[in-house]
Parts: sequence; C-alpha cells; structure tokens
Amino acid sequence: MNKALAHFKTITKHRHMVIKHCWYAGIFLQGLKHDLSKYTPTEFIPGVKYYQGNRSPNEGEREDYGYSKAWMHHKGRNRHHFEYWTDYDTKTRLLTPIKMPLKYVKEMFCDRVAASKIYQGENYNDSHPLEYFLRAKGRRLIHKDTSDFLEKLLVMLKEKGEKKTFAYLRRVDKY
Repeated sequence: MNKALAHFKTITKHRHMVIKHCWYAGIFLQGLKHDLSKYTPTEFIPGVKYYQGNRSPNEGEREDYGYSKAWMHHKGRNRHHFEYWTDYDTKTRLLTPIKMPLKYVKEMFCDRVAASKIYQGENYNDSHPLEYFLRAKGRRLIHKDTSDFLEKLLVMLKEKGEKKTFAYLRRVDKY
C-alpha cells in the first residue's frame, strides 16, 4: 500500500476511535471536530513523507530538521493538547503552563487511549497509556492540576478498565 493511503487510513482510524471514546466520555460533538487539521496540507504532506505506521510521523520530521512543522501547526490548532495551553507569565516572562478546561482534558484522555491502541495494535492493554505518560512525566510543560488529573484517569483506566473510567468521565464536572 502506498504511504499516502496508509497515512490516511491511520489518521482516520485514530480519529474514528477518538470520536467513539468521546461518545463514551459524554463529549461527542467535540469528538467530531477532533484532529481535522491532520487532513490539511501542512500536516498531511509531512505525515505521508514520514509515515512509518508504528509511531508519529512528527518524530521522523524532528529527526531530519530538529523540529516538526506539522506538529507546530497541529498543537496550535487543537486545544486537547496540553502544549496549546502555555503562555508567557507577565511577572517572570517565562513560558508557563495554563490549567486546561475539563472538556479538553477529557478529549486528551480519549486521544491518548486511541493513540496507544493504534500504535500498539493487538499488543495494547489498558496500562499502555499510563506507561507512555509516565515515561516523560517530569519533562513536560503541563499545569500540575492538569497533569495530576490526567494521571488519575490513566491510573483508573489501568486499574478499573475503560467502562468505569468513561462512566466517571461522563459524571465529572470539575477537577
């Protein structure tokens, strides 16, 4: 299969899985808008060029250029990425993480679970999203409350499974 078709199938399969997870989490309409920017030329063309099937094409672009233009475009348009939620502190003049609104944390959770399922395939289990999160825990610029809540959800997924975690997400109204 050619790389363009393979990449299209991968991002579409991922997007459809996120939509399903968003339905379970009670944010279906938000799920319908998930990752539409991946179909724009700025993201799709590098996605095809660096497609490997087992990891994000952004990693390949970073290896060539030291950064990913596709990722820069993506994170600036998709509020379910914690990287979107940074701004300069007026006092310190340093880039500072902002606490994410709950609806975007819910979508971020759905996105992370779906990505783990896509990249792990038949090897996926409910501990994979937590393991991925923990590998970079101390190195990411994310608001502490957002990070703690996401970790709570990922631990819940590992220990109690999808059904109970999504039921909790439907009920929770603050963190």
